[in-house]
Amino acid sequence: MDQANRLRVIVKAREENTVREPVNARVVTVTSGKGGVGKTNITLNLAILLRKLDKRVVLIDADLGLSNIEVLSGVIPKFNFGDVVNSKIGLEAALTDGPLGIRFLSGGAGLTTLTNLTEKQISVVVNNFDALDEISDIILIDTGAGISRNVISFIKASNETILIVTPEPTSIADAYAIIKSLKRGDSITPVLRIVVNMVNSYGEGLDIFEKLNKVSEQFLGTKLEILGIIPFDYSVPRAVKRQEPLVLCFPHSESAKSIENISLKLLNMESKYRPNSNGIASFMGRLVNNLRV
Repeated sequence: MDQANRLRVIVKAREENTVREPVNARVVTVTSGKGGVGKTNITLNLAILLRKLDKRVVLIDADLGLSNIEVLSGVIPKFNFGDVVNSKIGLEAALTDGPLGIRFLSGGAGLTTLTNLTEKQISVVVNNFDALDEISDIILIDTGAGISRNVISFIKASNETILIVTPEPTSIADAYAIIKSLKRGDSITPVLRIVVNMVNSYGEGLDIFEKLNKVSEQFLGTKLEILGIIPFDYSVPRAVKRQEPLVLCFPHSESAKSIENISLKLLNMESKYRPNSNGIASFMGRLVNNLRV
């Protein structure tokens, strides 16, 4: 039995023996040290696969000024976060239906206004986001790339973060820069899980993770977790050109199978992280505080 099948058995057995109780949504941030590493593509396909595993998924596009989620999915939203901030529409109504039943919120320029909101406006925003806990099990937040204040603020507000790296030396160096930035100040470093993308072999990906983890532990005192390794795959650019999610148009490709393994591993951690989640409203509160520091 391969890894994917073993994980499916574990997930199914756990769900069959667990009585579901109302809990806050699990919030997971996905980020990268540099652009062009496949972050948004992985996030979108991960959301779809989690939905296939019967999870209610909301994807928030926090890559400010870039609407990559809608480009990759071929779905154009009518509303974005700015419309919610300006009280033009409620947050749930602003969500766009995406592939296979996922829902996503386009960030637009609205998220940049968080630092300038009045206390009353912040209360409206946080209360709006509170509704997402009722309609979602997992909320994936696709941040921008780099170590800007906005990106670091999103990561610090999250309890769990997936950090995407590739074999490029600049990608590895920038990933380390993000980890280093998180150690500044007195904030608690979130759980950091690494996905190594576009590798020539599994061994190459594992070697990259081990080196990054070693320097992170040695110089920053931060231990990383390996979440997955994704091979370089020509199916990915083909899917992008078609504006269709990879896991739907090329479900049997090596990269799609690797992302499926990641979705199963992430879901298998749910019993540990979701019950302790404070939900999306709490996340937004921490985010606003981080941006205002």
